[in-house]
Amino acid sequence: MSTKNVYTLPELENHEEVFRDREHAGDVLAGMLQDYRRSEALVLGIPAGGVPVATTVATQLGLSFAILPVSKILFPWTTESGFGAVAFDGTEWINEDIVQDYEMDADTVQTATKIAQEKVQRRLQRFHATPTFSKLKDRTVIIVDDGIAAGSTIRAGILALQKAQAGKIIIAIPTGHDSSLYPIAKLVDTIYCANLRGGYSFAVANAYQNWTDVSEDEVAIILEQFKKENKSGECI
Repeated sequence: MSTKNVYTLPELENHEEVFRDREHAGDVLAGMLQDYRRSEALVLGIPAGGVPVATTVATQLGLSFAILPVSKILFPWTTESGFGAVAFDGTEWINEDIVQDYEMDADTVQTATKIAQEKVQRRLQRFHATPTFSKLKDRTVIIVDDGIAAGSTIRAGILALQKAQAGKIIIAIPTGHDSSLYPIAKLVDTIYCANLRGGYSFAVANAYQNWTDVSEDEVAIILEQFKKENKSGECI
């Protein structure tokens, strides 16, 4: 399957451990995004793991950067997998098929959604990412995460940016699963995915040689360092 607005690196397709770490992944993405160098495009990093990738992209290309606070709506029995996501403006995206498959009742969905909303609000406050929609209207935005598995966080972010009347919406990710990536490509202008993979089993972490979870404390440090080095710390 292929889509004209999806750009990949064929030499990396269906390979694992192609990036040393998230910073290296950001370097590779920056190489794919040269058309946006020193443009008015705004790089939006999804916390937590997408932030080191996104700040690397922004630094390499001389672009402004902002946090895009989005959080998965997690299953009650895991801290990793989810069935939807909540964005910075309260926008929700829920995969109703998954809700039905797992026979989740309304109370369970509501409780999980509330937890995700609280997480987004905490991050908005901690990272001073106050929604300022005037900075997004008609502006090209580049959403960056460390990878797409199910793609729920990206979907919620896209919906919120559409509501904010952003201009072109571009997705830039180091790695992604084709079953999630191609449907998302129909929702945006362009997707850049360095390491596209298929198959039954997929984990974002498998694209990296060195993989650790990124804490909110680490995100705060990365943001401060970016502001010092780039004199640009726009927040939406």
